[in-house]
Amino acid sequence: MLQLLRIAFGFIFAVLACGLFLAWGFFRAGHPEADPIAFATMVGSGLVGASVVGATALTPAAVAIVLAEAARLRSFLFHVGAAGVIAFAVWTLGAEAVDSTFRPGSAVALAAGFIGGGIYWLIAGRRSGCWHGTKAAGQVTHKPAKDDQPGRDHL
Repeated sequence: MLQLLRIAFGFIFAVLACGLFLAWGFFRAGHPEADPIAFATMVGSGLVGASVVGATALTPAAVAIVLAEAARLRSFLFHVGAAGVIAFAVWTLGAEAVDSTFRPGSAVALAAGFIGGGIYWLIAGRRSGCWHGTKAAGQVTHKPAKDDQPGRDHL
């Protein structure tokens, strides 16, 4: 049950970070004291952007999360890479191919996905599959030999 909460909070904070990163890049607002209106606009549009990012990335992210949980994939590279692929796929969704080049802003979309994946990994991804039990995948348990019985003296 605790891992489900981590997953939910991890996804929420990942899309918040992604939305705020995209808004910060768009508005390039400085310190709140220098221009409070620009900063408030950036934060507001970042929250709205996060809801749009969360709605469009929910299904592919759910597939990646289920895969990571089932296979106990705790790798930072898996989570960051999967989020980057999802962000890039969502960014290019519906875009017409022009001269086989990437759509403008693809690097920013990838960076936003990488940031979201890193935030998710910090909150939930590094504990993927922890609900399976304490034995890690592929781990061999040690069975004591007859001579390793407790209470016996070995010389």
